[in-house]
Amino acid sequence: MDLANAKAVITGGASGLGLATAQRVVGAGGQAVLLDINEEQGASSAAALGERAAFMQVDVADEKSVKRVMQRANDLMGGITLAVNCAGIATAGRTLGRDGPWPTAHFNKVIQVNLVGSYNVTKEAAAFMAQNEPNDEGERGVIISTASIAAFEGQIGQAAYSASKGGVIGMMLPLAREFAQFGIRVNTIAPGVFLTPMVAGMPEEVQESLGRQVPFPPRLGKPEEYADTVQFIYGTAMVNGETIRVDGAIRMQPK
Repeated sequence: MDLANAKAVITGGASGLGLATAQRVVGAGGQAVLLDINEEQGASSAAALGERAAFMQVDVADEKSVKRVMQRANDLMGGITLAVNCAGIATAGRTLGRDGPWPTAHFNKVIQVNLVGSYNVTKEAAAFMAQNEPNDEGERGVIISTASIAAFEGQIGQAAYSASKGGVIGMMLPLAREFAQFGIRVNTIAPGVFLTPMVAGMPEEVQESLGRQVPFPPRLGKPEEYADTVQFIYGTAMVNGETIRVDGAIRMQPK
């Protein structure tokens, strides 16, 4: 499949990895609907991308909200062929901290946004993709979710985040197998330490320290390198049911 003909919905599309993906799709000639909870930033990012982009506000953890915007996105673009889940939160805390056990409500929030949110978007996008006309390979659509290397090497304080991202990876293969009958591929990208808005807000010396921990190249990942991976997956029919680490060979230490 070619991004020039893509009709993409991208959560977390207002900034970071999601915005880089939207820029890649629009730059290739495709259409993109940026889905984000941040209305001001989302509208600004979509406007900067031009007429082939639009913004729609959504709370990915809210099933009704997702259903509503996916219908609107499908109507606007005349279909959906690519869904990329980049929305997520990275709330951290020691399970047994100075103030006692970490509240389960905090754990649940991370799971709802990162895992349930990805599931909500995946299932609603797949329902529209199944209605597409197949290409010569029989493909109707591609779904890509964002995990993290924390799914494999979670650090102290990342129990909730690691569990949510591990869940994203865990549900991928069953979904890829189920959606095969519709010609819909399902894959996951597990980024390492990337220069996202959250990391960009850290002191420069902290950013440099994080970058030096990466074996090669010894730097933070660039959002456009995430977009490179999305483009590769979208254009390569045999890539299905796979998690691709994009991390410079880093393996995170306990803390």
